[in-house]
Amino acid sequence: MPPALATPVFSVSAVSKNYGERRVIDSVSFTVAAGQRLALTGPSGSGKTTLLNCLGGVDRPDSGEITLNGLRIDQLDSDGLARLRRQHVGTVFQFFHLLPTLTAEENIALPLHLLGVAAPARRLRVQESLERIGLAHRAAALPSQLSGGEQQRIAIARALIHRPNLILADEPTGNLDSVNGANILALLRELTDETHTALILVTHSEEAAAICQNRIHLRDGRIVDRT
Repeated sequence: MPPALATPVFSVSAVSKNYGERRVIDSVSFTVAAGQRLALTGPSGSGKTTLLNCLGGVDRPDSGEITLNGLRIDQLDSDGLARLRRQHVGTVFQFFHLLPTLTAEENIALPLHLLGVAAPARRLRVQESLERIGLAHRAAALPSQLSGGEQQRIAIARALIHRPNLILADEPTGNLDSVNGANILALLRELTDETHTALILVTHSEEAAAICQNRIHLRDGRIVDRT
């Protein structure tokens, strides 16, 4: 079933966010279906990162509704938000955010630890994930021993290891050269296709936006174009 006709797993309705007197997000609405990739584009200061923070529960909107799998994110308390993120959301950052004292495989396994997955199942899933991203031979390496492209592959594996419904990615290729960036985009596209995971991607990059079936362009906190 095409994403446009599928049941949304994620819904944003009339979301607004103010910082003091300034309206940073202005009545934004959209839906994302399972397996759909959506790019959020726009100039610096257009509200992309603030919107992404609201979508992930890091910030709370001042008005509107944000729903994931029928749960109102904007109404959850801090414990509820933590549970929702652990179970249903994966995040990929521009600067990787790997824990420096953990090996590659330990970083990937972290979401499974938080969910209480038993050690044998955890090891199996991590090994399968390392093989899928082509880094099984780097399992014992610390982040400082990995290249930028390798670190981002580990970060993507970590974001997907607990089989979330939604991936939030904030400029995932912004700290990589063009070759590594292209490899990371190909990996994101392939893995979200394989797992049927929804992806919301904040980017300035036309190459990154091109892996998405749909895009929303923001200016001054408002949607000015959608395709």
